[in-house]
Amino acid sequence: MEKKLFGLRGASGAENTKESIQAGVVEMCRKLFAENNVRSEDIVSVHFTLTKDLNAVNPCFALRHGDVGIDVSQCALFASQEVDIQGSPECMIRVLIHAYLPSDAVVRHCYIRGAERLRPDFAKK
Repeated sequence: MEKKLFGLRGASGAENTKESIQAGVVEMCRKLFAENNVRSEDIVSVHFTLTKDLNAVNPCFALRHGDVGIDVSQCALFASQEVDIQGSPECMIRVLIHAYLPSDAVVRHCYIRGAERLRPDFAKK
C-alpha cells in the first residue's frame, strides 16, 4: 500500500487546570488517531500550541500520560505558545499531527470543547 504524508489538525477548549488540559488533549488525540486509523509507527511528529492563558500542564505530558488508544511513548512531541492575536479565542489547545496514511485517505480533523468555532467547516454536527 502506498502511503503519503498528511497533516491532521485539531483543537480543544480547556480550562487552566491539569485535569481539563489533560482531558482535552486526550479526547482530541484519541479521536484523531481513531478516525484516521493512525498507528504509532505512522506518526512523524505531534506539535501542540496553547494560548497564553493555559499553563497548568504541558500538552505533551498530557498526551504521553493519557490513554489515546495507541502507544505514543516514542513519538516526537513538541509544544509552543500560540501567537497572541488580538480578538482570538482564549483557552485553546491546537494540534498538528504529521502522519503517513494510505495515499487515498480522506483526513478527518477534530474540533471539540468550544473549538468548533475555529473551524466550523471541520466541526462535526
